[in-house]
Amino acid sequence: MRTAGVAFVVSAGLLFCGGVRAQLLQPTPEAQSNPAANPLTNPGLTPDAEFLYQLEAKFAADTSKGGGRAFASWFAADAVTLANGKAPVVGHDAIAAQATWTPESYQLTWTPEGARMGPSGEMGFTWGHYEGVSKDAEGNPVKTSGRYMTVWKRQSDGSWKVEMDASNDGPPADCCRVQ
Repeated sequence: MRTAGVAFVVSAGLLFCGGVRAQLLQPTPEAQSNPAANPLTNPGLTPDAEFLYQLEAKFAADTSKGGGRAFASWFAADAVTLANGKAPVVGHDAIAAQATWTPESYQLTWTPEGARMGPSGEMGFTWGHYEGVSKDAEGNPVKTSGRYMTVWKRQSDGSWKVEMDASNDGPPADCCRVQ
């Protein structure tokens, strides 16, 4: 019963704290499985951070199902992507032109580890870890992983879109282990 009470308080906070939000998404299994996004394991979680986690979870779920086309649909008209060793890609159309993978050819997954909302409630950002899995010419799995940051902005129509997505490849798994 206590869990239901906490969930109600958190849900009410999402509705009434910080003004009316343009978009309120329902919690997803992805967001609930991330301990940082769970108010029961992270009592300092703010309603604004939870909102950003929910946006990120919906973005990831859409990308998993729809590949590059779904990924690109989340970007604002003037968005920017930054990736390791590559020139910036500016604008939704340019981002969409590069995001041509299908879910069968490439799976991109990510988990947010933190989120912050700006004081005005109009922009926020998330960061975390990503993993990409594709196959080489022989059909062997090829994995990439690293860190990412997504900058979110409320659009004039009240929706939320990605304004900037930045990522960098991570070091080998055993590079940074203290021995």
